[in-house]
Amino acid sequence: MPQPTSAGLGRIGQIAVNAHDLERATAFYRDRLGLPFLFQVPGMAFFRCGDLTLMLGLPSEPEFDHPASILYFDVPDIDAAHRALVERGVSFRSKPHLVHREAEREMRLAFFVDTEGNTLALMSWTGAA
Repeated sequence: MPQPTSAGLGRIGQIAVNAHDLERATAFYRDRLGLPFLFQVPGMAFFRCGDLTLMLGLPSEPEFDHPASILYFDVPDIDAAHRALVERGVSFRSKPHLVHREAEREMRLAFFVDTEGNTLALMSWTGAA
């Protein structure tokens, strides 16, 4: 069944991640993860993340004060990305590990946390060994 397209939905332009200490979170995403910093306004900081914008923000209302969805950063070499982030002081919950294998490729993940307690991940599809 075809998907309705009349609303024009499809491409995500921005993702918001809650922060309780905006300066600390901004430093983490800019300095440890190396995301390109765009700008900051009161209560929010913005980063370029591929084709989309990542917004760090103080929760505006109590109902919005919850952990973020898991962001999966697609990297070509998960082992190299893992090593680089560990060297920058990023705390990982797991080392890169296999989560799915197909005939021609496999997916590996490694989970880490930001300074605000949000879970993030590295992901990589590679040719099967």
